[in-house]
Amino acid sequence: MKKTWLLGLGFFSISITWALYNAFVPLFLEKFLTSTALIGFMMTIDNYFAIILQPLIGRKSDRTRTRFGKRMPFLLIGMPLAALFGALIPWHNGLLLLIIFMVLMNLSMSLYRSPTVALMPDITIPSKRTQANGIINFMGGLGSILAFGGGAILYDKHISLPFLASAIITLICLFVLLKVIKEQRDVINYTPAEEAKQPSFGSYKREWTRPTLFLLGAIFFWFFSYQGVEALFTLYGKNQLGLTDSEATFSLAFFSVAFVAAAIPSGLLGNRFGKKPIIMIGVCGLIIVFGLISLIDSLLLLRIMLLIGGIFWACININSYPFVVSLGKESSIGARTGIYYIASSLAAILSPVLMGLMIDWFSYAALFIIASCGMVIALLLLLKVKDNSAAVTNAT
Repeated sequence: MKKTWLLGLGFFSISITWALYNAFVPLFLEKFLTSTALIGFMMTIDNYFAIILQPLIGRKSDRTRTRFGKRMPFLLIGMPLAALFGALIPWHNGLLLLIIFMVLMNLSMSLYRSPTVALMPDITIPSKRTQANGIINFMGGLGSILAFGGGAILYDKHISLPFLASAIITLICLFVLLKVIKEQRDVINYTPAEEAKQPSFGSYKREWTRPTLFLLGAIFFWFFSYQGVEALFTLYGKNQLGLTDSEATFSLAFFSVAFVAAAIPSGLLGNRFGKKPIIMIGVCGLIIVFGLISLIDSLLLLRIMLLIGGIFWACININSYPFVVSLGKESSIGARTGIYYIASSLAAILSPVLMGLMIDWFSYAALFIIASCGMVIALLLLLKVKDNSAAVTNAT
């Protein structure tokens, strides 16, 4: 568990970067663009890289062998570049330069996100992976809290300070990870000969089993709801509720606080009762929460609902990735990490654009109605997935 907590630093830095990006970049884009749909489209740049590169990089990391390990080389390249280009984003002097910095930062993030995620099951026995996922997402949630809370304060002082702080934190986390995670020592059953056992392209296709497809469909729709809300929430708070930029950003911290508090318990519950039942509780809960938020115009009630929503999101998010991994083989962890990101990234590509269009056609009030409907579809697909994770856990 000590290694898992330290590995959580990778998720900590990723969460800070994405939280600041999703909170403040839409405000930068709004200075140049008037269409919410177009702003939503620009916020999906990262996911085009993710859907194309992350499956390939995840599978490539399965087969990589260096003196640093198979995942760590991708962190060594991607994290410093992401820190650099992320810090440059607020220094744009026009739309073109802003887009260039956004593209370069997102490309850099795509280089190391899948390998970072895949490190968790690499160093964790199967029966402890849901619990470990709770720990690393706890760390990620702390990063989001720091980003939304501290980022709002720094943003009021100067718009560049949150991004500069994020870059420094990313580099510090990389340094710590290099010191404490040694793949040759920490990876379970690590062997140089493992490369020969990795799936070929033909066997990689067999990862798309029927249960996996239904689960990926469910993942798509709950991320469709979540990513759309996250990408457009600051604009929703500003234009629908009349909040200031910092008030809207700080409100997201309530969601993250609850997520952090529920992360480890959600992993323990998933390990004890099975991943599917806990995910279903989370999906049903967010259907109700998102539906109620669409009727709320009070800042206090909004933040209470976000607190409750963060608990339910933890039930979903903590258990979903281990669920995907549990449906495949140990030799395909990186590959299955990649296909997990295909579903989530495709949702993140489509969601801000489609939700932005609905907002342009109707109003910002449509945001949480659409999010609630997405969760309903996710629930229907999840019901088609057979869950044997509880049996596996008990047997282990």
